[in-house]
Amino acid sequence: SADVAVARWAYFFGPGCEPGLRELSRVVRRGGTAFVIDLDATRGAFGRWFSASLPSYSSASVEEFWRRNGWHTQPLDLRMAFERRADLEAVLRIEFTPEVAARAIAETPGLEIGYPNLLRWKRF
Repeated sequence: SADVAVARWAYFFGPGCEPGLRELSRVVRRGGTAFVIDLDATRGAFGRWFSASLPSYSSASVEEFWRRNGWHTQPLDLRMAFERRADLEAVLRIEFTPEVAARAIAETPGLEIGYPNLLRWKRF
């Protein structure tokens, strides 16, 4: 068993993640806490680009899933900062469809990208 479990970008689709959440329930001891850090597709340019790359994604459905399963949520205002423009562009090309990545690159000046996330947690 574990006192604390942390998952990053593991469950951001919500529905369909029940097996993983059951496993967290199994391994986190009573009184322990699990934390999940996921993308917030409702905020910022990154969220907009994510939604454009995956139009079937429903932030409302995902949020309802977490609420229904007893998790708490707190917005996090994160940023990605790069030393070289080529690195920033490479990350955008990994994260999004080619069309959306091209738009994101054109819309992003400098070497930083706002990266809105959500911290979710549950005590067991």
